[in-house]
Amino acid sequence: MSAKSQGPESRGKTNDASLLRQIPSVEEVLQLPALEELSSRVGRRFVAERVREVLSEIRQQILSDAWMTPLTLEVVEKKVTRAVERAMAYSLQPVINATGVILHTNLGRAPLSRKTMEHVMEVATQYSTLEYDLVTGQRGQRDAHVVKPLQELLGADNAIVVNNNAAAVLLVLNSLADGGEVVVSRGELIEIGGSFRIPEIMEKSGAILREVGTTNRTRISDYRDGITDRTRLLLRVHPSNFHMVGFTEKPSLGELVELGRDAGIPVYEDMGSGCLISMAEQGIRDEIPAKESLAAGVDVISFSGDKMLGGPQAGMIAGSAELVRQIRRNPMFRALRVDKLTFAALETTFQAYLQEQYDRIPVLRMIRMRPEEIEERAGRLMAICQFDTTSPLQWEMVAGESVIGGGSAPGNTIPTKLLALQHDQLSAAALEQRLVGGKPPVVARVEDNQLLLDLRTVLPEQEPALAKALSKLAKRLPDASVS
Repeated sequence: MSAKSQGPESRGKTNDASLLRQIPSVEEVLQLPALEELSSRVGRRFVAERVREVLSEIRQQILSDAWMTPLTLEVVEKKVTRAVERAMAYSLQPVINATGVILHTNLGRAPLSRKTMEHVMEVATQYSTLEYDLVTGQRGQRDAHVVKPLQELLGADNAIVVNNNAAAVLLVLNSLADGGEVVVSRGELIEIGGSFRIPEIMEKSGAILREVGTTNRTRISDYRDGITDRTRLLLRVHPSNFHMVGFTEKPSLGELVELGRDAGIPVYEDMGSGCLISMAEQGIRDEIPAKESLAAGVDVISFSGDKMLGGPQAGMIAGSAELVRQIRRNPMFRALRVDKLTFAALETTFQAYLQEQYDRIPVLRMIRMRPEEIEERAGRLMAICQFDTTSPLQWEMVAGESVIGGGSAPGNTIPTKLLALQHDQLSAAALEQRLVGGKPPVVARVEDNQLLLDLRTVLPEQEPALAKALSKLAKRLPDASVS
């Protein structure tokens, strides 16, 4: 293969065949010294597959008249090396969340603490007592590690854990209402993320939906009139991702419990995001602690682990001892159970709650953070960056709002302080793209042609990396780089 080939300015369609003949073989490329060394590190088969991909791409570009550079072995070598690097990079990677959305679904919801991950790593890298009772020397129950603390936190008679709250809803309905009717208000037939719809999950569970009331108003009499001899459950669904205002009405939890007792029908509340402690002091009054529902007489509740709880993805089911035992006996429970890593993460999260060490849970720490603390952190961060008046990047502190996100506490915001950035060469959108393209990526938000960063959702250990990313933005760009 010639090191000098015709460029696009000197060739036409008639030269495509000539260029195609210059494409080297896979073996020829693999014998290049740099790729032989690369093969010794990551595996020859892995590199060979990248070579095939690159050569195929070159072939397609030549055929479409899109190949615009000389075709040399050096060019192919560089392309293959870059392809190997891309293929070796993890798709799932950490980011710095500077959006102020605490439970950002797209960014993985609740981050776990270092202490939690230390326990997870300890369990993951060794054998463990997952299903082994050290006292009796016999096989144990795998969720025993979290059931007792969950019972204590909720005041529940019994509890089990599955892999998420959607699974919890499916399992409860299938276990307690398969073939029977479930009475639910039309105003609670919600859809949450990923097209998860209550009516559809009920259908899959084998339960029959019986809608009562209207979209905006449902009275206790509507529930009472909806009960038949086929009714198996009265269902109450927490509005996870919307807030209905205006001409609305729904019965109190106490009224629904009383109706269930009178009719001899269990009441099940899907609490959605679920929280274990009151957030009223932070202005979040619609998220009732899970234990209050059980204390009010609800028979079974379910909620998520990676939302307001601040733990890993999981679904909690708790309530009546007999009903939870019935749910546990369902063969689907085994299919929906969680693994040892989830139990390890839940165990440390529950311990933090039991010890009332709420700052050990990142989500709670973020929610409880005062605007003054955030402003102080932002000031320290910008001092590290050492901006001056000649920098193209200027900043100011402005008042703003953080949100819970993740389908939790809809309509509730938390006062915060924002870093508002402007660049005299780049638009806010261009600034955002440069941050997202960094290592690690920084995700912020753009409003009114300003790039806004909310440090409420930036973990303290991420501040040095964020300072480095902002310092890069502070450098004046050559005209060719301006967008």
